[in-house]
Amino acid sequence: MSDARFPDGFVWGAATAAYQVEGAVDADGRGPSIWDTFCKVPGAIAGGDTGDVACDHYHRYPEDVALMAGLGLGAYRFSIAWPRIQPDGSGALNQKGLDHYRRVVDELLARDLTPYVTLYHWDLPQALQDKGGWAARDTAYRFSEYAGVVHDALGDVVKQWITLNEPKVSSHAGYGSGIHAPGIQDQELRNRSVHHLLLAHGLGLQVLRDGRHASGQSVGLTLDVSPVEGATSSEADQAAARRLDGDSHRLFLDPVLRGVYPEDVMEQLGGFEWVQEGDLPLISAPIDFLGINYYRRMLVEASETGPLYAKTVLPEGVPVTSVDWPVQPDGLREVVAGLTAAYDGLPPLYITENGAAYDDVPAADGSVDDPLRVDYLQGHLLALHQAIQDGVDVRGYFVWTLLDNFEWAEGFAKRFGVVHVDYATQLRTPKTSAGWLGQVARDNAVPRR
Repeated sequence: MSDARFPDGFVWGAATAAYQVEGAVDADGRGPSIWDTFCKVPGAIAGGDTGDVACDHYHRYPEDVALMAGLGLGAYRFSIAWPRIQPDGSGALNQKGLDHYRRVVDELLARDLTPYVTLYHWDLPQALQDKGGWAARDTAYRFSEYAGVVHDALGDVVKQWITLNEPKVSSHAGYGSGIHAPGIQDQELRNRSVHHLLLAHGLGLQVLRDGRHASGQSVGLTLDVSPVEGATSSEADQAAARRLDGDSHRLFLDPVLRGVYPEDVMEQLGGFEWVQEGDLPLISAPIDFLGINYYRRMLVEASETGPLYAKTVLPEGVPVTSVDWPVQPDGLREVVAGLTAAYDGLPPLYITENGAAYDDVPAADGSVDDPLRVDYLQGHLLALHQAIQDGVDVRGYFVWTLLDNFEWAEGFAKRFGVVHVDYATQLRTPKTSAGWLGQVARDNAVPRR
């Protein structure tokens, strides 16, 4: 049976996020972020872990870039830490921060790796949180200012830009459930944050489009999307699934791709009175691509509690990762095919994150074999290949993640990396999955099962 060959020019890469890998939280003028603050809250992070050191990627990026190049990957999606650029979230620039990212980009280009820069991956400057954070409209304008600064500094060498990563997580986990920074539990503040994050995307997009390096740039947004289905055919479960899908997905997809908030979601949330004239045209301005982060299907039962009266449950007989996410590779095909069917004029797609956490343990000789992750990646990539064969326009795939790292509220307990990190010594050891994915990238093809 022949390998599953991907289209010529398909992008193969790895992704990281600044707070999860960089460490060096006090280096070279960086200001505090909401995650620095949240990590100090007793019980907020598993094991009391922090990102203070993380993978020390801030200092070790040349080694990590060399790793990616050696594997055969062609692109690196990373985020810029806003507190390194504007320690107070606005105003004065920290040139040392901009210089650092210039060096990272130069290193990537020297190794023939294409940089894909995410401007915001959850590390809001604490100074802006002190003024209301994403619940305050002004934060969207501060993001626009920050985006312009970074684009002005790096736009001559960076051509691929992502405004925000997973705004749903920033709003829903940061201001709704409170399990992520800034740890707030307030439904109205959560809903205000939804709109202001999307407004920040629209304003940032406008700045990138109008910047002095605008020619030849490609700008997108990354959303996390899962297929959502009712656990049974009952009316209650089906309605719960639609509510959860609306609140998690259509609440973000519709304003970006259609210029409207979905009516049923507005009805269940009580409307967004803070939307101002001109906001939605900004939010729905055309993007060059849509990044999709996919990890799992969502099986939903009706619940008697909670704002959505819905809860996710695990399907029977399906393997799970170490964070109890079901492994259902065809869900990736369902996501991209479903989006293509639902939204006319959908821009090209990139899978900007996909991966799995497993309890990887080094062998006596130091090697790290992770056959479950290899199987996970192979299954998902074959499903993606099928979607492309069916006509879905997918241009690239970024594994989550390059390095084992600080996994937000889970601390260092969960390992998503294709490269093992010994946090005590910072020794990097490529796992079996890293070599496997590198071979896929070099061949531009996935071996069939």
